[in-house]
Amino acid sequence: MQTQTVKIVVTGPFNAGKTEFIRSVSEIDVVSTERKISTAPEKVKETTTVAMDFGRITVDNDLVLFLFGTPGQKRFDFMWEILSEGMLGFIVMVDSSRPETFREARSILETFHAYAPTPYLVAANKQDLYDAWDVEDIRLALRLDPNVKILSCEARKKDSVKQVLLELLYSILEEMDRNESKQEEI
Repeated sequence: MQTQTVKIVVTGPFNAGKTEFIRSVSEIDVVSTERKISTAPEKVKETTTVAMDFGRITVDNDLVLFLFGTPGQKRFDFMWEILSEGMLGFIVMVDSSRPETFREARSILETFHAYAPTPYLVAANKQDLYDAWDVEDIRLALRLDPNVKILSCEARKKDSVKQVLLELLYSILEEMDRNESKQEEI
């Protein structure tokens, strides 16, 4: 049987944990385009992704995930449409402790869904921090439909990241099954 590859995009606001998410599960050294931030009004971190991050994880002998991380800063949003091409699903990362980024996360979610109406979920990262918002409160703040999956996540923990990826894969498979059923009806 031929190995199938699935392209998944990991997106979200600046400093949500996208690069760390990919690094924690990738079986290859992550191809990263991080650059030093020369002047940052809010010194949250010293680097930012300027084009993309790329990682790979083999799920089993016939399924490989290609993970593409997007830049989180609006000035690099020209890369979003390029990275969304061919994706079968996407993950919107939010920093649970930074509610000031939730509006931007909602905008990014809407943008990616407009590029490709594929399955997606929201990963509420940094749930281990004392000031992290509860997952259901984040759902309300992002105005998510009740059927959109939002999962607690800690991007530095491989098992947490794997759980998020598995949930997205289940959603992708459900969507593929629905599409096959529709084709059979025609």
